[in-house]
Amino acid sequence: MDRTDDLVARLGLPISDRTLAVQALTHSSWIHEHPEAGQRHNERLEFLGDAVISLAISDALYAQHPDDDEGLLSSRRAVIVSTTGLARLGTRLGLGDGLRLGEGESQRGGRLRPSLLASAFEALAGAILLDAGWERTRAWVTEVAAPEIAAALSPSALKSPKSRLQEHTQRSTGGRPEYRVLDALGPDHEKVFRIEVVVAGLVLGMGVGPSRRVAETNAAAAALEALEARDRPTRSRRPSRPRAAAPGHAGVA
Repeated sequence: MDRTDDLVARLGLPISDRTLAVQALTHSSWIHEHPEAGQRHNERLEFLGDAVISLAISDALYAQHPDDDEGLLSSRRAVIVSTTGLARLGTRLGLGDGLRLGEGESQRGGRLRPSLLASAFEALAGAILLDAGWERTRAWVTEVAAPEIAAALSPSALKSPKSRLQEHTQRSTGGRPEYRVLDALGPDHEKVFRIEVVVAGLVLGMGVGPSRRVAETNAAAAALEALEARDRPTRSRRPSRPRAAAPGHAGVA
């Protein structure tokens, strides 16, 4: 039993066509290293799964949150279907263990890379749609994402880190965050960006990601954590008794 068969069996995936399952879990890097296999990578299935997941999540959120307006429903969906959100679902399922990756991609940590996990989740949804139809695909997607669909998040928590940081800085300084690219390393199909976010001349956070958008989002999240830590009130502590310096050592001023 190979990686694909093991994953399908372990998760009880509603897919009987092994060819589709293999394609959904095959990254382009594997095809580049095994051109003689004559197989396809998962990007076409990823395209199909993207639309299917969005519809399934939209339908579930509409039913689960009857008091939410269009804006809140859109924000909830964005949290779930973002690269980070889908990678979280892929990690929950252990998709990284089932991916067929090229040797180089695997050695660079591809099994843990959010973009690859998100793509594999989308491709699996596309494969299930082709093999088992809409109803079973919808049921599978909503079952995996059930905690996120049911989450009672506040409107502010549903906003992206970049939006929350911009609102914070406009309230506090009247300025806007500036995102600066520090590095963009690697070939075009797998670049890694490192970006810092600056407000009023101060670097507040740094983020890394497979695209500028993801790296900027991670930088904004880091900046928010730093700002929250700075603004958090310090706990009152009882004054401690001064300790005597050890023999032969002067006390620290």
